[in-house]
Amino acid sequence: MIVRAGLAALCSLLAVPTAAAAQSSFAEQRAQWNAPIAPFRILGNVYYVGTAHIAAYLVTDTAGHVLIDGGMEESAPQIAANIRRLGFRIEDVRVLLINHAHWDHAGGLAELRRLSGARLAASTTDSADLERGSNADRDDLAPFAPVTVDRHVEDGDALRLGAIELTAHLTPGHTPGCTTWTMRTSEAGRDYDVLFACSLTVAGRRLVGDDRYPQAAHDFETSFARLRTLPADVFLGFHDNQFDLEAKRRQLLAGQALAFVDPSEARRRIDAAEADFNRELERQRSGAPAH
Repeated sequence: MIVRAGLAALCSLLAVPTAAAAQSSFAEQRAQWNAPIAPFRILGNVYYVGTAHIAAYLVTDTAGHVLIDGGMEESAPQIAANIRRLGFRIEDVRVLLINHAHWDHAGGLAELRRLSGARLAASTTDSADLERGSNADRDDLAPFAPVTVDRHVEDGDALRLGAIELTAHLTPGHTPGCTTWTMRTSEAGRDYDVLFACSLTVAGRRLVGDDRYPQAAHDFETSFARLRTLPADVFLGFHDNQFDLEAKRRQLLAGQALAFVDPSEARRRIDAAEADFNRELERQRSGAPAH
């Protein structure tokens, strides 16, 4: 009994630093993702107002503005400040949108909704998670501030505000209600199709044998095919590394006004994401350990 008690105590002592290290690593990741970046105009009436590593986009019009995504809970003050820094008012944001209901994109929505008085529109499938502040299909993700959804969005729905028209395309997989948004904007007398792509990564999701989301693999496959049908002169993601944010921003600052315009980028990104997905699906089917 003494030996067993001593061993249990030793295991307990060894476990504490491990848990603390994991918590510290997560806090460091959040701080890194929330690093500031100066807001800037991407093209036409589309502006970047997010953090250095988590995107948020402002689409402007004289009738009011649309804000896409809210970052983490700690990102909300920075996003609001970035909007003001560009010369706009957070109070003139009329509509909030979301690409998917995870803590690093939905966490700031409640505070941004409070600051702006805007109405939140989200896919019907992701709305329950947004209002609960956690993900029913995942136990490994952080909770976030719950937020009221004012409008449920279905595939093909259009949201209009003044001259702004954003169309919702349900591209599930990353979450069951993952939503890609498209719109058109003008620059120097020419129209451009802009695609705000919902996350395409597996990111730890079980693709095989998950009773809570059994169709996840099928949804990914369907979404890749669907995304290839959408026009995109400008491909925008919701993490900086999903669309080379910093490199394009440097080009923009160097005077390349169309730095974010690349009609071939969407196909490249989708193809690469699908290849990663297929490798992960095969790994899970074979039972091989994760790398």
